[in-house]
Amino acid sequence: MKVLVDEHSDGLDERLCEKGFEAQSVKKLISKGMALKSDFSVLKYAESHKMVLVTKDKENISGCRENGIRCVALDDDVLFKYVVSELECLGK
Repeated sequence: MKVLVDEHSDGLDERLCEKGFEAQSVKKLISKGMALKSDFSVLKYAESHKMVLVTKDKENISGCRENGIRCVALDDDVLFKYVVSELECLGK
């Protein structure tokens, strides 16, 4: 599976590669000269390369959902559910 990791989670791409995913980082691609500084460019890159976008950016999450681009949303709701789950486990 091809994965594009947004700028906010740079470094996650390396960890995903260690797990066997074909992952790239927006931040690293920009450092190599790719024009990916706008949300639109990031979404188009993910779409054209058939990648799943991993992002915390609310605009990118909305853009993916509106345009049928696969994404993993690392938003506050996901984090909140995880924290509640962990706290419930600790309380047992």
